[in-house]
Amino acid sequence: MKRRPPTATNSAAPNRPTAALPLGAAPRLDGLVAALAALDDGESLRRFLLDLCTPAELEALADRWAVVPELAAGRAYREIHDRTGVSVTTIGRVARCLALGAGGYREAASRLGLSPPSAADPH
Repeated sequence: MKRRPPTATNSAAPNRPTAALPLGAAPRLDGLVAALAALDDGESLRRFLLDLCTPAELEALADRWAVVPELAAGRAYREIHDRTGVSVTTIGRVARCLALGAGGYREAASRLGLSPPSAADPH
C-alpha cells in the first residue's frame, strides 16, 4: 500500500481550511486559486479548466458537482446514481464533504440558490 506524505496546514493563512494537502502543496494551491479567481467569466474559466485538466479529471469534477444539486433536492443516493450515473461511493463522498468539508460545496451551492441538506441527513 502506497503511503501518503505527511499533511501540512497553511500557516500563512490559518483561517483558511487546507484539508489534507501533501507537504508543500498549500502554496501551489494558493497559486491555482489566484489563477481561478483572476478569470472573470465562464468561458475563460472553461478554457482554463480544459487546459489544466485531463478529460477524466474534468469528468470526475463535473460528476462530483452534479451530485450537489441532487442532494440539495433531497434525493436518495440510489436515485442520484440512477439519474446521473455517478457511483454511490462518490455520492457519499460529496455528501460527507457537504456535511464535514471545508464549506466550498456549501458556499457554491448557496450562491447558486441551492440549499444543501443538513449534516444530519440520513441518506
